[in-house]
Amino acid sequence: MDFWRDRRVFVTGHTGFKGGWLTALLHRLGAATTGYALAPEPGPSLFEGARIGELGTSIIADIRDRERLTAALAHAQPEVVLHLAAQPLVRRARKDPDETFETNVMGTVRLLEAIRRTPSVKAAVVVTSDKVYDNVEWPWAYRETDALGGKEPYGASKAACEIVVQAWRHAYFDEGPRIATARAGNVIGGGDWSEDRLIPDAMRAFIAGQPLVIRNPAAVRPWQHVIEPLTGYLSLAEAMLAEDTLPADMAFNFGPLGSEARPVAWIADAAAARWGDGAAWTQDPGVQPYEARLLEVDSARARAVLDWSPRWGLEEGLDRTVAWYRAVARGVDARAVTMAQIEDHLNG
Repeated sequence: MDFWRDRRVFVTGHTGFKGGWLTALLHRLGAATTGYALAPEPGPSLFEGARIGELGTSIIADIRDRERLTAALAHAQPEVVLHLAAQPLVRRARKDPDETFETNVMGTVRLLEAIRRTPSVKAAVVVTSDKVYDNVEWPWAYRETDALGGKEPYGASKAACEIVVQAWRHAYFDEGPRIATARAGNVIGGGDWSEDRLIPDAMRAFIAGQPLVIRNPAAVRPWQHVIEPLTGYLSLAEAMLAEDTLPADMAFNFGPLGSEARPVAWIADAAAARWGDGAAWTQDPGVQPYEARLLEVDSARARAVLDWSPRWGLEEGLDRTVAWYRAVARGVDARAVTMAQIEDHLNG
């Protein structure tokens, strides 16, 4: 774990759910982080609750702001860039595709251009999504060599990010730095308060003593605790810095074992059972927009090339997630709960 000690790391999206957990994890590993992101959404957030901004340098700014972003990178002089800043919500992307593409695609272009002007950068991981694949809903998990596509704006914007990274890698980064993409499935964990996500919706409902309303109970997804793909991103960055031989497309899936994919209804039942107090769910009777009913990714490449695999199975991930919200609802410090779970994972 000494690999990250005092290493300069630039994290975009540190005010978000995954970015907050990543910043906390890097802090625990001794890295010197600079975070760059918009302010968190109004309301509760991991960033505010766990005081993530105190764990390193925190810059509140827009990923699309070319001058501000370039100056921030030049000042931080990072060796590693981890790009998580995004508009990450599927339903919001439907309502505002213009902002989604501006943020997810042009934000990535702005970052890659800033990296071109920052010689200290040796490796960058651009986080996209499992929704980058042209999902024909076959029963097999998608591999990194499968076709990209998009049947809704969010997935299409992330697939476009993949193409942007590929273009910049070939056009500008032949001699470095090394640029990779990371594709993860649905993540769960404490501190996610996003709209229209299953676990945050469940926790808000259960805390309020109301039933959870879900849209697509039969949809099957690969669920994993948020720490799992984050350790994957760090393993990928370590391999890039070590100049290990990596696949030419520099793309990696980070997901749970295939046996851990579950329908939304199963996750809702499991979360309600762990919460107790009569927690329950009901189905939204309205007509819902398109969402894939089945989507799984194959992480065999990450296991073989990076020696990465999840440490916590789905059951433990759910235990940890509900325990986080329960503890914070009782008044336990969110940072203390977050750091304790990171410690447990590292020592597991």
